[in-house]
Amino acid sequence: MTEHLNQLNTLDANAAASALQRCCGAARWARSMAEARPFQSQAELLDTADVLWRQMEREDILEAFSHHPKIGADIESLRRKFASTQSWASKEQARVSQASEAVLEALRDGNQQYEHRFGYIFIVCASGKSAQEMLDLLTARLNNSPEEELTIAAGEQAKITRLRLEKLSL
Repeated sequence: MTEHLNQLNTLDANAAASALQRCCGAARWARSMAEARPFQSQAELLDTADVLWRQMEREDILEAFSHHPKIGADIESLRRKFASTQSWASKEQARVSQASEAVLEALRDGNQQYEHRFGYIFIVCASGKSAQEMLDLLTARLNNSPEEELTIAAGEQAKITRLRLEKLSL
């Protein structure tokens, strides 16, 4: 068992839920994860995270989404709104900062269209993706039905949560 996992296991329930909510903004998921402790291994932690995520309702999923910065937003607003996850988000979105002005503007405009169509920001596991790749995904996903898109976005949230759980340090 890793030192971080041991620390997570020994936190009181509120502190554990708070730490876990940095990985996924859904409060019910974080509380459920805290209640599922102790975890014997990283694999058990990740498996439990996946199982509990699949049990979340629409409101929980949307709550998790609300804890993400818009891809392509300015860095200063990311720092203010998402201070607890800012370093992770900036690394996850690092390749966006290398994009051309035209691609960044298209991402901004696409995000506005997406949010207008679906009622929440575009969620994608940005790790390793260029701004152009994210723009292409965003453009393609604008054609999805609301139900299909929520399922896809929830799957992307699960990927992000997994990456953040792997990085979790207390």
